[in-house]
Order: sequence, then C-alpha cells, then structure tokens
Amino acid sequence: MKYGIYYAYWEQEWKADYFRYIEKAAKLGFDVLEIACTPLPDYSKRQLDDLRRCAADHGVTLTAGHGPSARQNLASADPAVAAEARRFYTDLLRRLEILGIRTIGGGIYSYWPVDYSRPIDKPGDWARSIAGVRDVAHVAEDCGVSYCLEVLNRFEGYLLNTAEEGARFVREVDSPAVKLMLDTFHMNIEEDSFGDAIRSARGLLGHFHTGECNRRVPGRGRIPWREIAFALHDIGYDGTVVMEPFVRMSGTVGSDIKVWRDLSRGADEAQLDAEAKAALEFERYILETL
Repeated sequence: MKYGIYYAYWEQEWKADYFRYIEKAAKLGFDVLEIACTPLPDYSKRQLDDLRRCAADHGVTLTAGHGPSARQNLASADPAVAAEARRFYTDLLRRLEILGIRTIGGGIYSYWPVDYSRPIDKPGDWARSIAGVRDVAHVAEDCGVSYCLEVLNRFEGYLLNTAEEGARFVREVDSPAVKLMLDTFHMNIEEDSFGDAIRSARGLLGHFHTGECNRRVPGRGRIPWREIAFALHDIGYDGTVVMEPFVRMSGTVGSDIKVWRDLSRGADEAQLDAEAKAALEFERYILETL
C-alpha cells in the first residue's frame, strides 16, 4: 500500500500552495499527497504541468478529493444543474489527467455538505446520480482516472451511508473507472462492523481514508486499527491509504468540517509535522504487520 496525507491537515482554506505541501509530504516520508480540486479549474495548463513535475521530482503521488457544491450535483432534479455538473466533471477529469492524478474521491455523486432544510428524495436522487455517474465514468475511463465514491455519514450525506450501499451503487453503475471509497471516520458512525464493511467492498475498493473518531491523526483515538488491517488484508487491498485528520479551528475548512475546538492542542507547524510523521509510522506498522 501507499500512504498519504490530505494537505488540509495543515490548512484552514480549501485553496493552498500545493507545491509547498508536496515538499513537506516528501520530507515527512509520505508516498502520497491528496489535494483539493477546488482551485484546479482556475489553473492554467502551465500551472498543471508545473505541479505534476514538482510531484514527480519529489517522488510523491498526487490524489484528489472533492466536496461538490450544490451547483455540481449529479443527482439534482434540476436538469440544468445536472448538466452543469457533467460539464464540471468532464473539465476536472481532463485536468487531473494533465496532473497525472489517477484517483479522485469524495461525495462526487451528490453534493456536500447537504442542505437538510430541503426535502430529500433518496430514490429519485439515487436514480439520477446513477445516470450522472455513468456519463462521467466514460470521461474518467478515457482519462485513466479512478472515480471513487466516498461513503459518508448521515450528517454529511444521505445517498451512500454504508459500505453495502456504496457497493450496490458501484455495481449498478457498472463501470471499470468507478470504485468505492471508505473512510474510517464515517465508518465509525455508520457501520456495525469495520471488518464486515471492508469485506463487503471486496473487488470494488479504490481508495481508503483514515482518521480517528474525533478527526485526529490515526493512533490518537479508539478506531480498531487491527480489525481494519485484517479486513484490508483479507480483500487483498494494496491501494492508497490517505489520512485525513482535521484538527484546526477557524477558516473555511474548520467551519465546513465543524471543528469547534482546537484538536491540535495548541500545536505549531513543527508539532503538527511530528504528529503526522508519527501517525504515518503507526499506520505502516499496524496495517502491514499481521
């Protein structure tokens, strides 16, 4: 497996200097840096090429995460919104191809965070999302990008809340480019069993996010890592494992993720780096030593 970290562990906004975090990830020993797609539509071809070269020069693989806005909702009952979402993902996937990114994950079948003040039509949205993801999947196939659908907890999404639902959705889409993405934070809220949930994704799991039940780095909470390790081993998963801790208050990131207290416990950047490196060592040990 390749181990990575999401840049927003250090950041408070969804736009950042990714060149800086590529260098940091490499220095800390990570194989992968996950970036947000938010700024990518504004990047020039030269900027995309420069970012790809920077990652290659540092031996870092880039992956991408995205929380779609309501205007990027493939499941929307508004045909104009659904069409705009298809155009958005077509452009985004072509940009990821230029970047050399082969994996994108997130709630990229709906939108995030969900506005629960509005009525929810899960059966209708499910059908519309299947159709939208199928269309986008053709572009993903052409671009060589795995389009990984993240299973989210009930407070952030409603279409895919469990691994079983996610697996059923992916099978219904039936595209080699469309995979399942699981996240230990969301699983901790929704799943009866981590092991059973992971095993239900056998042959479909394309990306895996890690983090504690309180969104701190792996190894600083009560997630059953040994159970997870055995399940990943059982299904033969050898893909990317990206930790996604959120520990800082304030900014758009803190507000969107609902970080209302300083989970870093006053850490400065050097201390955050040390925590990330220790978590990486923990993951490599706990997930590889069976």
